[in-house]
Amino acid sequence: MVSIATPRRAQPSLIKRILPRTLLGRSILIIMAPLVLLQVISSWVFYDRHYETVTRRLAQGLAGDLATVIQLMIRNPGPAGREQIFRLAHNSMRIRLTFHEGARLEARTTEASLNVFTNVLDHKLTNALEESVGRPFLIDTRSLDRDVEIQVQLADGVLQALIARERLFSSTTYIFIMWMLGSSIILFGVALIFMRNQVKPIRRLAVAADGFGKGREVPGFKPEGAAEVRQAAAAFIRMRDRIRRQMDQRTEFLAGVSHDLRTPLTRMKLQLALLGDSPEAQSLQSDVTEMQRMVEGYLAFARGEGTEQAQDCSIAELLQEVVAQAEREGASVELQINRDATLPLRKEAMRRCLANLVSNAARFGSHVWLRASVQDRTLDITVDDDGPGIPPERRADALKPFYRLEQSRNPETGGVGLGLTIARDVVRNHGGELTLEDAPEGGLRARIRVPL
Repeated sequence: MVSIATPRRAQPSLIKRILPRTLLGRSILIIMAPLVLLQVISSWVFYDRHYETVTRRLAQGLAGDLATVIQLMIRNPGPAGREQIFRLAHNSMRIRLTFHEGARLEARTTEASLNVFTNVLDHKLTNALEESVGRPFLIDTRSLDRDVEIQVQLADGVLQALIARERLFSSTTYIFIMWMLGSSIILFGVALIFMRNQVKPIRRLAVAADGFGKGREVPGFKPEGAAEVRQAAAAFIRMRDRIRRQMDQRTEFLAGVSHDLRTPLTRMKLQLALLGDSPEAQSLQSDVTEMQRMVEGYLAFARGEGTEQAQDCSIAELLQEVVAQAEREGASVELQINRDATLPLRKEAMRRCLANLVSNAARFGSHVWLRASVQDRTLDITVDDDGPGIPPERRADALKPFYRLEQSRNPETGGVGLGLTIARDVVRNHGGELTLEDAPEGGLRARIRVPL
């Protein structure tokens, strides 16, 4: 025995799984990706050039002021000189100075800050003080809310300086960030509104195409939106009209031919009635009866492709009507419905479809099970019987027009081969599919799946 490995379906790549699936999502991504990239580049250039340059120059200016104060203190020692120097620094340099005579600097352990601007300030201010002051110092940019503390070790004590943060920070940093975020939010909102308006006509076209495929009318549909969307909508309308004309012509042709055949059949029946009960007349009577059944089948086939409009229909009521009709004809039918639902259906066509399936099941089996369920936005109807069933290799042929599984000439047992075809066409006109399977009871299962 040779086993053939079934090829596995290729899994979508990581990029396809991450990317949005809708047109609106992908359009927003196309708009936002360059915008975000531009902002990242602008922020990097701003941080690398403007902010670092401004911070370095402000730090150098402060370090120069502290170096000047230290030189003045060296030239003018004593409390009186320090008081004048401190007053001058406070009024002219916005530096509040305090001298702790005889104190020594104590090492401090500071936690790393997550604020990138504070880290840049520490780095630039440290470099500037090392270049200008040239003495041991400590910097604290985190403990105080509005001030930056600098302590410098002098020969006879520690000089403490408190500087307002406004002197070391540039307001353009926050203004740039606020303008960048604000403009991004505004642009995103405008793009979202415009893209939603552009996607709406495409969604309406998809709804109209889906409704037409399910045999439903979409009133008020017209081409709108961009030129390409209007072109696609106009092409859909022309296609829909051509399909309808073709279906109408086919239906009218078949109905006309079938109707015209009734006249010669009626004359033949009258002439056979005049011949009496001879063997030849009985044989011709059998042929005429079979031809009449075929004509009735053609007419039923034509009505199945008619112009009936879809309307809201209760599934439970429809199935109960089909079961009641089958029981009046002597069939044994068991009905099971897990949940009722109201769907837009061509009621008469669907009733004819279900009646054909139930009558076929009752013809070949002693009991029929009719079950309906609504799940996963799909109407699932099964018709099971306990008859002989249909071999799997012949099920596709059983759905073909005029194909008779029972090859005898007896119309009571074989029919004309249109019952399953009519049922399949009705289901397809509703956007669904009819399939033949093995029934749990041993016979044939006809399964109808119609999307909601």
